[in-house]
Parts: sequence; structure tokens; C-alpha cells
Amino acid sequence: MVIDTRKLTRNLQQWYDFSNKTVLFVGAGGRQLFDPAIKTKKLIAIDKDLEALAQLKQSLSTPHPQNPLEVLASNFADVILPGEVVYFEFCLHEMDDPYEALTHAHTLAPDVVVLDHSPESPWAFYAAEEEKVRCSAQAMQNYGIRRRATFRTNQLFADHAELFAKVAAQGTVAVQRAQSFQNMRNITIPMNYEIVLL
Repeated sequence: MVIDTRKLTRNLQQWYDFSNKTVLFVGAGGRQLFDPAIKTKKLIAIDKDLEALAQLKQSLSTPHPQNPLEVLASNFADVILPGEVVYFEFCLHEMDDPYEALTHAHTLAPDVVVLDHSPESPWAFYAAEEEKVRCSAQAMQNYGIRRRATFRTNQLFADHAELFAKVAAQGTVAVQRAQSFQNMRNITIPMNYEIVLL
């Protein structure tokens, strides 16, 4: 599976200035699109996955040891550390109550930035996450959006086996939807995503 992560990172960096801020990075064990070259006051990486956090700490601190980094293995709802911005990376749609998560985020920092799938994204459909994404988008709309931008990239797979390996953990519906690409090679699935400031 290939996705242009440099493009996503560039979009994020150009859209919001994280420099010299204390950043609470939620979902830090996932894609890790946050540019380690950005000089933050402090980066607090939050995720439930201890192993993913250890890998993130290694990858961020080795080339950029000047950036203070703290890792916190925790559910976001239990976090009480203050910051200047809470950044959700492809994880708000995975939370049980996205609106509650946004409300909690604003008790920790004045700015909340969300990078996540757009409701109309074909990739969200094939990953069987369209309902979760719709719910998180509605939560952001209900909370109050200060600024939003939508972008598009592609998920690229060499063949159906590679696509299947990516979606298998998403469950039966995603596996069934992937069957439409059976016996195909060089599969391209558009992925719409958005960056939102609340």
C-alpha cells in the first residue's frame, strides 16, 4: 500500500502553525504525519498503544533531539495535561463520542486541530468507516468549526492481496467491499481528507 504521506504532512504544516507550541498529539501511534522538523515548545504524544509510542519516540527523537518529547500511554479522556493545541490525527472518527472528545480537548488547549477522513471519501467507504467518519464530521459541525480545508490523495495497492491485507482488520463489510477489486492490479482508491480547526 502506498499513500503520499509527504503530501499530507505538507498540507498539515502549511495549514496550521504548530511551531513553538505545546502540542498534545492524539493518535500518535498511527500514521505519524506530524513533521518532526517543526520546532515545538513540547510535543506530548498520546496513544493507548505502548509499542507504537515507543517506535514514535525513537523516530522523532533521533533526527531532532532538540524537540522536547513526552509520550503518554493513555485514553485521551483521561489526559489532564494542558497545552496550546490538541491535534487529532486520523483518530477522532475512532472515538466512542467524538463530540465529548472535542469538548475535553478544549479544556486542555485553546486550539483543536483535526486531520481525518472526509465523509464523502471513497476510501472511508471501502474501509467500512463511513458511518464513524460521518459521526465525527457531524460532531465537529455541531461543536463549531473555525476553519476547514478539504484535500484529496489516493490509496494505491499493487493488487487485491495487498488491499485485502489493509482492510482485513476492518471487518467483514470491508472485506466484502474489497472483493470488487478481485483479480485487479494497480488499484487506486481516492481518499478525501480534511483539516479542521475548532
